[in-house]
Amino acid sequence: MLSNTSTHWAPWHVVPADRQWFARLAAAAAIANTLITIAPRYPVLDEDVRQDLLAARAELEAEGPKAKGSGKSR
Repeated sequence: MLSNTSTHWAPWHVVPADRQWFARLAAAAAIANTLITIAPRYPVLDEDVRQDLLAARAELEAEGPKAKGSGKSR
């Protein structure tokens, strides 16, 4: 089943579960290796989109609960 369904873009990984510490280590290694391979980066926003996002953030922060004592929202 694994050989027939695992692909280059969606691979399967077999993680032995008889030792919890090793299962966690194996899962972390698979995730770390994938992240290193794809080298993710934050998207670059143009200034108009950035300003729109900052305005939306300010609106949401204004709707939220106020911090105690400071009168500011966090």
